[in-house]
Amino acid sequence: MNTAEMIYEQVKALPEPLAREVLDFVGYLAMKAQHEEISDLMRAQESSLGEIWNNADDDIWNHV
Repeated sequence: MNTAEMIYEQVKALPEPLAREVLDFVGYLAMKAQHEEISDLMRAQESSLGEIWNNADDDIWNHV
């Protein structure tokens, strides 16, 4: 039995309000993972584009 199946079996036995709470938590975990993925991408862009973004001609945009 894989992890998803074990979770399903456990949640299936819960009262509806608790099952909804589990569902909310799963949504939170998915959102957190997506946010971390986006943050990783932004950090990767920062390191490769830092020289382009940090120049005297664009200083006016630093406080926007």
